[in-house]
Amino acid sequence: MAAPKKYPDELRERAIRMVVDARRDPETRQGAIARIAGQLGINPETLRTWVKRTEIDEGLRPGTTTLDGDRIAELERENRELRRANHILKTASAFFASMPK
Repeated sequence: MAAPKKYPDELRERAIRMVVDARRDPETRQGAIARIAGQLGINPETLRTWVKRTEIDEGLRPGTTTLDGDRIAELERENRELRRANHILKTASAFFASMPK
């Protein structure tokens, strides 16, 4: 189960929009994340992570998108479950094959 969110989604979206807008203007680009994080009472590293994730999801920055990451995690879970089931079946098959008839 995921941890509860510290910041509401509306604040997150607003902060990301503010950073994107500030980065468009060369005069406000420098230190935009730290300045906006301070204004909104958000940890600057948290805001930096949000902006980075948004840029990756929108294809503006290289990396694994949120959807791809979720899909990979789901496939890895499924793979673990299948390996475990396969191991159980192999063990049961060996057990029953070794029983006298």
